[in-house]
Amino acid sequence: MKASIIVFPGSNCDRDAAVALEAATGAPPAMVWHGDAELPASDLIVLPGGFSYGDYLRSGAMAAHSPVMREVVKRAHAGTPVLGICNGFQVLTEAGLLPGVLMRNASLKFICKDVHLKVERNDTLYTSGYAEGEVVTFPIAHKDGSYFADETTLDRLEGEGRVAFRYSEKDGEITEGANPNGSRRNIAGVYNKTGTVLGLMPHPERAADPSLGGTDGAKLFTALMEALP
Repeated sequence: MKASIIVFPGSNCDRDAAVALEAATGAPPAMVWHGDAELPASDLIVLPGGFSYGDYLRSGAMAAHSPVMREVVKRAHAGTPVLGICNGFQVLTEAGLLPGVLMRNASLKFICKDVHLKVERNDTLYTSGYAEGEVVTFPIAHKDGSYFADETTLDRLEGEGRVAFRYSEKDGEITEGANPNGSRRNIAGVYNKTGTVLGLMPHPERAADPSLGGTDGAKLFTALMEALP
C-alpha cells in the first residue's frame, strides 16, 4: 500500500501518522509538502493533526487552499481514500469533501485527554478491524473539535450510515457527559457518501503502540493495509 501524508506548516502529528502507517504496512509513506502541486501515486492520502497555519483564521480554512489540496480533492472525487485526523478533519470540511464544520469546544478550552468512542459500523475500509458497537479509546487534543451541522444534514448522515464514531461512555452508552466538546449527537467522525473519505477528531495514530498507552488505533491502520492494494 502506497500512502502519502500531506505536511502543512503547523502540522504536529504528521510524523506520528507516518510511524503508525509504516508499522502497519512495512513501508514508509511519502511526506508531501502542502506547497507542492503534485502528488505521487497513492492508495491512501492522510491529512494529519496539528494547527495548520497556526489556525489564525478558521481552523483548516487556509490549509484547504494549499496548492496540493487541489490534487487531494481531485483524487478523493476519483475514489482514492482520504483520512483526515483532527486538523485534517477540519481541512476536509473546509475543502468541501465532508459536510459540517468544526467549531470551538463548548468549554472554550483546549482539551487533551483520552476519550471512549463507539464504532458505529465495521463494514468500511477504516473499521473492518473492529466489531460493530465496539468501544475504543483514542486521545483527543483540540480546541476546535465541536462537530456542527444543521438538523437536516445530521439526519441525512444518520440515515446514510455516515457517522463513523461517537463519543461514548466506557460501556458504549451515548451520553452528554461522554461528549468532550459539544459535538452534535456526540459525533466524533463522519464519512463521505462512498465511505472512502473519513474525518475523525480523535487521534488513532497516538493509540497505535503499547508504549503510547494503547493500541486501539492500530486496528484502523491495519484495516486499511488489508483493504487497499
